[in-house]
Amino acid sequence: MNKRLDASFRVALALVLLVLYSPSSWPEYTRDYLDQHPMQVVDANGVEIAYRRIGPIDAETAVLVMGLGASHTVWGDAFVRGIIASGFQVLLIDNRDTGGSIRYAETDNPVLWWQLLKYRVGLPVSTTYRLDDMADDVVRVMDAVGVEKAHLIGASMGGMIAQVVAANYPGRTQTLVSIMSSTWGDHLPEPGRESAAAIRDIADNKQAVQQRAEFMRRMGFHREAIPRQVMAILRAGDRSESVSSIKAPTLVIHGRDDRLLTFEHGVHTAEVIPGAKLIIYDGMGHNIPDAVRPEMLREIGVWLTANPIRSNR
Repeated sequence: MNKRLDASFRVALALVLLVLYSPSSWPEYTRDYLDQHPMQVVDANGVEIAYRRIGPIDAETAVLVMGLGASHTVWGDAFVRGIIASGFQVLLIDNRDTGGSIRYAETDNPVLWWQLLKYRVGLPVSTTYRLDDMADDVVRVMDAVGVEKAHLIGASMGGMIAQVVAANYPGRTQTLVSIMSSTWGDHLPEPGRESAAAIRDIADNKQAVQQRAEFMRRMGFHREAIPRQVMAILRAGDRSESVSSIKAPTLVIHGRDDRLLTFEHGVHTAEVIPGAKLIIYDGMGHNIPDAVRPEMLREIGVWLTANPIRSNR
């Protein structure tokens, strides 16, 4: 168990470094379309959560949840426009600690090595918030805008949050689309040598690091949130049992070339959810490449359309 917790930490740290600094992750990224739409904020049990609502008001709602340290803007214009073009309204949520949502002070950051040491000796780990809290935030935003039931689309940690919503709130979940995400099962692969080599390359190129960091900030990544969100993932641990309780029609999408959460993570997610459909894309890593995005959007549109919401508030 302790060995797996250390491995989980290495996975999360590799994910942070490679997602934030991969030079080819988002070559045609823009957010101009998103920025044309006003941000709104709901107070969810004393926690302010920001969101945007875009698309036809009478259409079914797709809720999009982004990953580690990322605000909703990381989805980018092309992906959001694609979901809307399939006939859906989009509800984009900033997870707590990102974007326009509540931001926590640096003093709230867990000392990661200390938390891992506490894990090793069997003491409780301190977290500022949990995956369950972020899932509750999603539902409270749905409540605030009058959406009783929605299609949930989550990427990476956002896929984990969407899985928690689908497991804990089955009556609020019409479909689930889990993209490059995981159950965090204990048996799943750790990062390989390729990830370690990529991290070394990053460390050796300080100018590239700075340029990529500036680009990621413009995209909507918030590195200061990462320690808190990493601990939320680790505290949740192996969620295979709860994920197996999901009843919503589920589409699992993963990249065969994902060096962070390797494709086995997607395979396992699809295996434990009854009736889930699995799509693995060649040429896709832990990102949504321009070459893959059109086909991915087509598959998502078909999946959502084939499982319509029968009633909505």
